Amino acid sequence: MRGLLKGLAGRVVKRYQGMSIQMVLSLSFTAVALVGVVFMGGSLLLRFSDSARNLSQQATRRVLAQVNLNLDSYLRRMMRVSDTMYYRVIKNTDLASDTLDEEMGLLYEENRDALVSIALFDAAGRLVEAAPLSGMKASAEPSQSRWFRAAAERMENLHFSTPHIQELFDDPDYRYRWVVSLSRQVQLTRGGDTESGVLLVDMSFNGIAQVCREVELPNGGYVYLVSREGELIYHPRQQLIYAGLLEENNVAAAGYSDGTHEESFQGKAREVTVKTVGYTGWKLVGVAPSAPLWGETDSVLLFGLSLLLFSAFLMAFLNFRVSAYIADPIRRLDQAVKELEAGGETVEVDVEGGCYEVQRLSRSIRSMVSTLRHLMDDIIEQEEQKRRSELEVLHSQINPHFLYNTLDSVIWMTECGRTQEAVQMVTSLARLFRISLSGGRRMIPLADELEHARHYLNIQQIRYRNRFDAQVEARPGTQGLYTLKLTVQPLLENAIYHGMAGAEEDGLIRVDAYREGDDLVIDVMDNGVGMPPEKAACLLEEHGPESGGSGSGIGVRNVHRRVCLTFGEGYGLTIFSEPDEGTTVRVRLPVLDEGAAARYQ
Repeated sequence: MRGLLKGLAGRVVKRYQGMSIQMVLSLSFTAVALVGVVFMGGSLLLRFSDSARNLSQQATRRVLAQVNLNLDSYLRRMMRVSDTMYYRVIKNTDLASDTLDEEMGLLYEENRDALVSIALFDAAGRLVEAAPLSGMKASAEPSQSRWFRAAAERMENLHFSTPHIQELFDDPDYRYRWVVSLSRQVQLTRGGDTESGVLLVDMSFNGIAQVCREVELPNGGYVYLVSREGELIYHPRQQLIYAGLLEENNVAAAGYSDGTHEESFQGKAREVTVKTVGYTGWKLVGVAPSAPLWGETDSVLLFGLSLLLFSAFLMAFLNFRVSAYIADPIRRLDQAVKELEAGGETVEVDVEGGCYEVQRLSRSIRSMVSTLRHLMDDIIEQEEQKRRSELEVLHSQINPHFLYNTLDSVIWMTECGRTQEAVQMVTSLARLFRISLSGGRRMIPLADELEHARHYLNIQQIRYRNRFDAQVEARPGTQGLYTLKLTVQPLLENAIYHGMAGAEEDGLIRVDAYREGDDLVIDVMDNGVGMPPEKAACLLEEHGPESGGSGSGIGVRNVHRRVCLTFGEGYGLTIFSEPDEGTTVRVRLPVLDEGAAARYQ
């Protein structure tokens, strides 16, 4: 099998090598066009399928939202009945001298279309008053009912039960009434004393069923209602489910969060949309079968095949004509490229009859080669300058003189018993070098660069016995920004060795980072001896004078060159200085987040 495939591939390659450029262009353009047609057709089909699915989900959510609104309105009405009975009637009635039958009867008559009964029980479950039914069954035990226990255990809440048959009172019509009980604990007044009781409002289940019954979902879907524990409250096929002839995934649906979920139940894929009903914890569940990707399969395939054949014929004809026009000039241009490969410096190509682009390309080859050579030389030079600058800065940070002085200070402080300061200096030195290395990265977070500056200042303050104070601040708006590594420390070194050289006390060095439009600005300020403005102006020149004295030996000029090489001439350093007033070195960088900084690593 492997040998057969290898032989077939060899024949295809040989046939390809024997084709003319015109034939190659024709076949290639046709194949690419056909692939594009197939890809676009498939993409559009998938897009239309996704759109149809999204529209179906949106329609289901809108329907559930409307059902939830209607159901919420119905439940609020029942809650208002309970609130009215408790706060306006029961709280204002002393049962030792008054009765509740008139007010309770009026309230029932006003809401009789949605109510089955209103009843009031004492803490032992004895009936106090009821409307319109008042004759309790001999077998009724209200205190053992779930609605009674729920109200007694949590006195501040309203409690909704699942649907059940009203079995407390004798019905003169001998009908079985399905109800949902709304119960709450109340305070009864009897002879000036208060006692606990339970107020029961039995809502007609038909009201809830009516809200959910006339609902239509896409693809023959349906809506049902469950409690927070997964018990069915309403289902369009509730009787079949209770009879064991049908199953529903209601327990799992009760655990779903609000929104649309895809599930497979009894081997069928379907979309389940859940909406929680306020106050009750009930959940409306909309079930819709997943829409098939292919609707009328035969029609779609026939149309696609016809479109593909027509596109193939049209593309082959057009590509043959276009390739015939393009082939001859390209063939001659190929000869010119071969001359370039052979090392020719001049190219003369006759491309008359070719398209504008081919003619322009042939005329531009010579200048392009020259330009590329110059650009390559420039890029090599810039990269070399960047490499030298990075090595110089890293070398300046790992200056043996600075390291030896720091370690000598640590030894001296340890011998003098100043172990706390020695520990602080060693800790700062370790963090200083860790940030200096930064895993080889050129761009680091601004917070790390400022931390590096703090550690460097800590070491120098200890070495110079706090002859100067230091402040490092990053203003709001600079969080998460990135900067070029080792930008601030050389400026601090310059400020210490030159600005603080003659300071005996009250010396101050400040680092202030802030945003200015689309730029990140870092000011390094000292109140040292300063310098004339003309001297400050020439410090950044390529062949300007060195600052003199001890210090980094590289100074601000190296930082300026690194910034300009990395970000362009619009960025870099600016120096402001006056004799006896101090110096401010301002670094201007572009605002870079983590993603933008990755391009400069």
